[in-house]
Amino acid sequence: MVPFSFCTHELVLLEGERGRPGALYWPREHALLVADLHLEKASHYARGGQMLPPYDSRETLERLARAVRMTGARRVFALGDNFHDSEGPARLEPHAAGMLDALVRALDWVWITGNHDPHLGESAGGTCLEELELGGVMLRHEAKRGSRAPELSGHFHPRLTVTARGRRIARACGVVSDTRMILPAYGALTGGMDAGDPAIVSALQPAAAIDAVLPAKGRLLRYPLWRNAA
Repeated sequence: MVPFSFCTHELVLLEGERGRPGALYWPREHALLVADLHLEKASHYARGGQMLPPYDSRETLERLARAVRMTGARRVFALGDNFHDSEGPARLEPHAAGMLDALVRALDWVWITGNHDPHLGESAGGTCLEELELGGVMLRHEAKRGSRAPELSGHFHPRLTVTARGRRIARACGVVSDTRMILPAYGALTGGMDAGDPAIVSALQPAAAIDAVLPAKGRLLRYPLWRNAA
């Protein structure tokens, strides 16, 4: 777990498992934040004839349950695209459905809707909102362009590729400006967009600087993506 400061708040980035992205923990709020779970993505593709192993939801929820136990979180905020489509909760296989039900019942659980699941409603339990302010920070699915207000979001699935010891390594990462942060995609079957892609840089403007951040061996690694030349 790697602590860092964000808009006067102390947050913690969890290191991922086996190359998977970690969650964000907010100690003062006893809250775990994740983005882009994309639960039931495999079953969504299977309906179209593209068969994938149907265990993505189980893997994602197992990692999330471990993160809850590790941090002692009492609340979970899932920042949109929680299911790959709004009908996803009805397709959960019994084991994954039981896991999710146990988590939602045990915790104060808030789903922020995204572009993939705008009509999620109450089908997955918990509370369903379009956005929420927590401790002076807006929680939403997609970064609000042009905003300077503190904000945590998802949507873009940022991914950083670096070369280390002659090897190219790609990892899900967060992207931060002075007041806003895009979380890594947490789901087992989520792909990624280059962290320095113009769409991500544009989404976090205006900003003085934009960095990719990645926890590694107890340290927070920062990789500059954009700097204001003024």
